[in-house]
Amino acid sequence: MSHYKPNSKLSNNQVDWSDPHLESLLRKTESWKLDNRGGFPAQEVHIQIGWGAHSGRPAVLVWETDQVMVLETRFTIPQGEHVRVDRLYGDGMRTVWGMVAEGREGFREEDRQNGVYVHWLHVR
Repeated sequence: MSHYKPNSKLSNNQVDWSDPHLESLLRKTESWKLDNRGGFPAQEVHIQIGWGAHSGRPAVLVWETDQVMVLETRFTIPQGEHVRVDRLYGDGMRTVWGMVAEGREGFREEDRQNGVYVHWLHVR
């Protein structure tokens, strides 16, 4: 026997973006700078930038899903650039290709001290 009762009070109400309570809440969150780091065990990786790259550069994989990787580097990578990410996986190497969707300087104090850039890659 199921105790689930569908909520019959759901409606297609529109959000009133000018509501003072909502505006106040949104103002409180304007300065938040979320970057998906901290909930994933960081992993050292090597990346190759561009299709014809011949040498890898160090980076840190700080977050990952099936379609997105977030990397920390000590250098910038242009938006739209193709990136090959090589990392140790078990007893071998795993290679993934992605494209830089966004990149910026890190916001955290330790990022600024260490010259860290954060890049979001769309994985192929």
